[in-house]
Amino acid sequence: MILVTGGTGLVGSHLLYQLVSENKQVKAIYRRAHTLERIKHVFSYYTKNHKELFNKIEWIEADLNNIPALELAFKDVAYVYHCAAFVSFEPNKYYQLRNINIEGTANIVNLCISNKVKKLCYVSSIAAIGNEANSDHLITESTEWNPEADNSVYAITKYGAEMEVWRGTQEGIPAVIVNPGIILGPGYWKGGSSGNLFRLIHKGLTYRTSGTTGYVSVWDVCDIMNKLMHSDIINERYILISENLSFNEFQKKVAKALNVKPPKKEAGRLMLEIAWRLDWLVSKLFGKRRKLSKQLAKSIRTKTVYDNSKIKDALQIEFNSIDSAIDQVSKYYLNDNTKL
Repeated sequence: MILVTGGTGLVGSHLLYQLVSENKQVKAIYRRAHTLERIKHVFSYYTKNHKELFNKIEWIEADLNNIPALELAFKDVAYVYHCAAFVSFEPNKYYQLRNINIEGTANIVNLCISNKVKKLCYVSSIAAIGNEANSDHLITESTEWNPEADNSVYAITKYGAEMEVWRGTQEGIPAVIVNPGIILGPGYWKGGSSGNLFRLIHKGLTYRTSGTTGYVSVWDVCDIMNKLMHSDIINERYILISENLSFNEFQKKVAKALNVKPPKKEAGRLMLEIAWRLDWLVSKLFGKRRKLSKQLAKSIRTKTVYDNSKIKDALQIEFNSIDSAIDQVSKYYLNDNTKL
């Protein structure tokens, strides 16, 4: 039996579709019943019998910090995909991020140990990998994490979650960690998912930024996770990115696929420095949610390039192009947008 946490998220929903399509016995954790409709919608992209596939999943209502509910979920489970996470770059969400990403992962690891799970696959992030002083140097899995750097609250908690997984490996649980870049996939057009980028670009973004980061499709992420789980590989972590692209280049590609105009103005360093300070002030004065933190403002203008050779060599694979992923996601977005 396979358990998937975060089953109602972008990665979790696509992973579930792949697993049930392969006739695997699957349990999945959800927190709110209304989010289950998202899964049916995602499944409907790929098959007409989406309801039948959805009904093959044993759904369990549980929170990552609800130990009794998690203990029920772990009954007869041999393999665990831990996809659940809270994604936020708002500094005032730090303790909530810790509670879900670190403490929640610790609970999953502890239950893997007590239930003698055969293998754990944890979905981390490139945010949990260190940075190179020279922006032209490729960042690898062995690039050192600097706890003294001005890391985002999200990055800090994802790194802390990885430490819990490594603790689990020391206590006898075979595990693999994947560190995806920005994951492109359909069905989640709002919130912290990359689908929101497609929505914003379609609506018309005014500014572009000069930073660079890594991108990967959700289909590649799920396929690699599945392959790793069925391999003899244990206690390793892998960067999952198809290509390194500037934010400007990515926005142009998405705008073209959506048949809209890309942003023309560049948000330079000074503008971003002023913007995050104003965002902080508005948050303090009016209690509004942060949209641009200091760390995020720096990230979107920083060049970071990642090396994907370790996973390519380990599994003898090639990634699908980001152009094809953008085209696919754009088609799903435009189709959904006509129904809204």
